[in-house]
Amino acid sequence: MALPVVKAIEDCSNITKTVLPYLPQLYDLPQQILQSYSNPTELRNLYLATNPLVSAFAFSLALAPIFLLVSEVNKNYSQVDRCWSILPTIYNAHFTAYAHLSGLPTQRLDNLLAFSVLWSLRLTFNYWRKGGYSIGSEDYRWAILREKIPPSLFFVFNVAFISLAQSVLLFLVATPSYVILLAARKGVPWSLADTIFSRGLITLVVIEYFADQQQWDYQNAKQQYLKTAKVQGKYDQESLDRGFVTSGLWSLSRHPNFAAEQAIWVVLYVWGCWTSDVVYNWTFIGAMSYLILFQSSTWFTESISAKKYPDYKEYQQRVGKFLPNIIPTSGAKIEAAKKEAAADKLNKKKVSSGK
Repeated sequence: MALPVVKAIEDCSNITKTVLPYLPQLYDLPQQILQSYSNPTELRNLYLATNPLVSAFAFSLALAPIFLLVSEVNKNYSQVDRCWSILPTIYNAHFTAYAHLSGLPTQRLDNLLAFSVLWSLRLTFNYWRKGGYSIGSEDYRWAILREKIPPSLFFVFNVAFISLAQSVLLFLVATPSYVILLAARKGVPWSLADTIFSRGLITLVVIEYFADQQQWDYQNAKQQYLKTAKVQGKYDQESLDRGFVTSGLWSLSRHPNFAAEQAIWVVLYVWGCWTSDVVYNWTFIGAMSYLILFQSSTWFTESISAKKYPDYKEYQQRVGKFLPNIIPTSGAKIEAAKKEAAADKLNKKKVSSGK
């Protein structure tokens, strides 16, 4: 059977019953696909005969060598970045489609997929308008890393992390959908909690949208200011000279979009736990890995920003990284950061005048 037999709702979260017994299907799946790819009926039967978690995992593994090849040929390491906003929704759509084809109740999965599509549309649009899909476009952080890491080690980094680990991660964050799919077999009815989870996820997407838009408006105003030396719109000269946005949601969090993004996958994980009536389950691997990635990525990004913008260290002291500061930063620390920023500005002016 493609789906495990679960006697109790808690079994839906049991990795030894719902995951490990089906991993051997990975070995035969490539050959089975080759034998069936020209016959739609056989492909459909193979799709339904394969555990949906296994087929999704296999897809994430199959993408890794493609990402690797394209990135090395083009020397552009943002190939996974271009698919980041799409792959989790593909996996969520896969679990939803499997449930529909298997005749299972799909209310939770349908609502989950609706959120996921909105999430993809928001992130894809924002990535597109920043030029992410333009030919040659690459995340500036990869270029900085290439300068710090020898080519041979960077290739290993590309194989292990950029192409493989990130591809698998985008599968892992969607694994709570598998738990929800299994719970559907037990006929767990829709509840108020499900409404809260589904609407909460959409609310987080809305927060991301406003955070993105506020940053977009600021960056456009800054670019116009740099071109024309004229202050236009709602920003004053001081805020534009600062170089980074600090108003709106960005006055409460240094990364409100990142905060909402991390919360999304934590909420989805908790939804899966709630549906299967457990406190925690194995799908925490996806949410936890996502949090670790964002923590390290944000640290790296801020280290660059602190060097680029003299006022950024003062901003770090005043505003929380992801959540608002509950305990206000002491005035002494803020003043020290301001003095450091003033010294950095003076040094930059000296360097500039020296040129």
